[in-house]
This record gives sequence, C-alpha cells and structure tokens, in this order.
Amino acid sequence: MSRRLVSNAKRPREGLKRNEMNLRQLIVFLKAPRVGVVKTRLAESIGAEAACAAYRRLVEILVVNLSALDQVELRFTPNDAVAEMQPWLRNGWRCTPQGAGDLGARLQRAFTEAFAAGAARVVIIGSDCPAVTEDDIADAWRMLETHEVVLGPARDGGYWLVGLREPQPALFGDMIWSTSTVLSETLRRAERSDLRAHLLRELADVDTLEDWQEFLRGHATNG
Repeated sequence: MSRRLVSNAKRPREGLKRNEMNLRQLIVFLKAPRVGVVKTRLAESIGAEAACAAYRRLVEILVVNLSALDQVELRFTPNDAVAEMQPWLRNGWRCTPQGAGDLGARLQRAFTEAFAAGAARVVIIGSDCPAVTEDDIADAWRMLETHEVVLGPARDGGYWLVGLREPQPALFGDMIWSTSTVLSETLRRAERSDLRAHLLRELADVDTLEDWQEFLRGHATNG
C-alpha cells in the first residue's frame, strides 16, 4: 500500500472535460446546527450555544473553501433538517438525508447510492475539518486513478476524507467509530481486501477546546 503523505504545495487544477467531471461525486456529511446536538465535546468547555455557533462557523468556512466545485451533495442528519441545510447550498449543489444507522452504515449507503447513480469515483468528507480545500479534493480524485482507496488522515487517529472507486462495505461494517484506531483499522481492512490505499496530508479536526483554541489562533494570524 502507498502510505506516502502528499506535500502541502498548491497544485494547478486539472483541465477536465465536463463529462469526466460528471463521473465524480463529492459528498459532505453534515449535522443540523442544533444546540446541544453538535460539538458536544467542545460544549463541555464553552457551553452548548457557543459550541453550536462554532460548528456553524466551521461549516461556513468549509463551504467557502469548496464553493467553486460543482455537483456537491450535502448529506445531512437528522432526516428532518433539510431547511437547515439551505444556507449552505451553492449553485449546482443538492442535499440528501443520511438515513438511519451508525456512521458506517450511513457512509456505505452514501457510496452505494452515488455509484448506482453513475459516479465512477466518490469522495466523502466530514464537517469537522475546516482546513480542507479544493486542492485536497483534487488530490483525492487524482489518487483514485491508481488506488482503490484514498484516506485523509486526521491527527486524532480518524480520517477527514475517504474516497473509493466502488463500494467497499468491509471498510465500514462493525467499526468502533470516534476512536484513535479508526484510520489504522481501515488501513488493515484495506490490506486484507487487497486494496491499494493512499494517504493524503494529515489535518486536524476541531472537536475539543484545545482544537478550537488552535483554530482561533490560526485564523487570528491569517486574518
């Protein structure tokens, strides 16, 4: 397996034909921005209202980062949150409920439905990592040309991106999610299934007070 981290250097966007771009599907997993439901670990330190506001800010930054991309699907939970997704939709984007089940079941459902709709390469990201850029997504598309699995490793041991060329249910079933072993276990499963896996650059999710403070310092410096 290729576990090489790609460089942080900016890469030029690929000049792709429209029909080739239509074979790609980017899906963003989101939660409704509801007080007491999102960013619960952060809420333990700053309160539920402030944590919900923080989540909105993180998603808004991510949406801006990806706003030039076409045909993005926002997959949201719970299923009655369609109205709360509207401010985050951009031209050509759509929203779809994630449906029932644990995270693994919802990821597998999203991949299966995207491939059934005609996508040849599918990438899913979460909403906890505002540092994801259009270039990161382009790197994922590029590496899926030569690998069956692409993962964006998160600093906490999970992953911020997963990309596939076909459904791979073995990667998602019976996984213990939200632990420091998710990435390593996913790589082990890929190896057992004889799948070539590539790792993108490591990024940090924003889940805890320390993560949030680091995010604020970075944006104060940049702003």
